[in-house]
Amino acid sequence: MIKKSLIELIFEAASIERWNDHIRPSRGFTEIDKQSHKMIYAYVLSKIDGNVDMVKLVEGGIFEFLHRLVLTDIKPPVFHRLVKEKGSELNKWALSTLKSNIINIPHDFYGKMETYLFDKTYSEKERRILEAAHYLATKWEFDIIYDMCRNYYGIDSTRAEIDNKLNSFQGLECFDTFIRNNNYRGLTNLLGELRFQQRWSRSPRIPATSVGGHMLVVAILAYICSCETNACEARIANNFLGGLFHDIPEVLTRDIVSPVKNSVEGLDELIKSIERDQMEHILYPLVPEEWRDELEYFTNDEFENKVIINGKTVVTTSEEIDKKYNSPEYKPVDGKLIRGCDHLSACIETYFSHIYGITTNALQTGNRSLCKHYENSVICGIPFGSLFDYFTI
Repeated sequence: MIKKSLIELIFEAASIERWNDHIRPSRGFTEIDKQSHKMIYAYVLSKIDGNVDMVKLVEGGIFEFLHRLVLTDIKPPVFHRLVKEKGSELNKWALSTLKSNIINIPHDFYGKMETYLFDKTYSEKERRILEAAHYLATKWEFDIIYDMCRNYYGIDSTRAEIDNKLNSFQGLECFDTFIRNNNYRGLTNLLGELRFQQRWSRSPRIPATSVGGHMLVVAILAYICSCETNACEARIANNFLGGLFHDIPEVLTRDIVSPVKNSVEGLDELIKSIERDQMEHILYPLVPEEWRDELEYFTNDEFENKVIINGKTVVTTSEEIDKKYNSPEYKPVDGKLIRGCDHLSACIETYFSHIYGITTNALQTGNRSLCKHYENSVICGIPFGSLFDYFTI
């Protein structure tokens, strides 16, 4: 079972402030926000390419995220020089620091991360796409803070460094296509707004997590929990993507809290209908027709266990997926597991704010309600009740 200390480490990314020596927005500029946005950029680039190993892309994104967490927020020029001169030693140290938390994750997670860090020929295309996604997300941030920091010494040098790095990706066909296409850029800009949507908006919290950051936490939890099952690698990656995209409609409707959704009979279904309508008229026109079915698959009925059979989405059970559909051609997704991870992430948010000394009745009630709901619960063979016990107030 995933260790509490690993979950705590993942959640630390919500407290690491980016550009913390610059004037910047008070929300949306944490490491978890950036990494979530980076994975959205990486997904878009991979779909443009059309021939990317999604399993390796997802794994590479998680490896880079964990690596970044243990090295914390080092200024880029310093970080790049350290990597250039002491990269191997830093990688060994990072891996040893993470080892106790990740060594027991099945599917050879530790071994694959070790290979990723030390063998630069491993996942070459996916690594290149992740690097391009990293700089695209960095450029998105910089464009926001630039006007606030025009008088900063060296700000134009920073802009030139970022632009030069982005120019180095010219020749990567999916990157070139992305830069030329207004819809692709519009899609990633729109989804970037999720970085500024605060969760639990009526309750002060530390850290004040965003919808965008929350989506990545759910995605990584879903990935690691899926590794604990007998899921095929494609199913594990699908569960990551299902977690990453589960709240995308909220960029159009905002985060409507559960008490409101459940306050009137039929209101939750009406909200879902509005979300689908908004997606149809605003977001989907930015998405090429050939990807649209996949994005709809991950965002519609996002918490249902489902597969695709003869081009049709079929809702089923995790047991049936295990027996009949646990292979890439059925595109299996464990929506119930993703829902469990979604609620676990919410529980973690209430727990950390409480131990940091900031709490409200809403946060305490939310924590107790979630822990009671998942008491002794098992999803896909994972003892979710025990995971919630970690974070009971």
